[in-house]
Amino acid sequence: MIALLAAQAPRLDRALKKVAKQGGEVVLIDGTLIPTRRRTGKADRRNDSGKSRHHGLHFLAVTDERGRLIWISAARPGRTHDITAARHDHILAHLRAAGLGALTDLGFCGLDNDVRDPVIVTGFTATRAHKLTPGQKTANRVLATGRTPVERGFAHLKNWRTLTKLRTDPARATHLLRALLVLTNLEVNR
Repeated sequence: MIALLAAQAPRLDRALKKVAKQGGEVVLIDGTLIPTRRRTGKADRRNDSGKSRHHGLHFLAVTDERGRLIWISAARPGRTHDITAARHDHILAHLRAAGLGALTDLGFCGLDNDVRDPVIVTGFTATRAHKLTPGQKTANRVLATGRTPVERGFAHLKNWRTLTKLRTDPARATHLLRALLVLTNLEVNR
């Protein structure tokens, strides 16, 4: 049953084309760590996220402007960074083909280096030597406000109780999360 539901989940290119066809101009992209139970052995060390200090699997999710989940990437080890997963899934090429832009967090800085035709909008980062200007701080606040629907999309997905007991390999976790994406969209669209 899980495999049948997972097969109904949309592919990235089709999901983005559907958003563009419905008049959308921007999608929201974010990565998340789904906590998993720790398995024994050295093979599970790659599932340890140093940032969260928790074992888990990393997923990228794309939502529309209202926060509805439209696509979920394949599961990757918890130590995977957002930008690495985005490059692996060729998200930039898919966005350009669909004619869409994307709002992202600072985990995607450096993904889109095309100055003349940027597709991905990220915030500004401050360092010890370079403080943010008032204009950059305002831009970060506006971007954060525009990205709040992403959290609602993830909240719908993470409410499934079965994810708290996830202790499986990434391939099965991908099937399970894509099946939950289909069920979540059925529930939300009711």
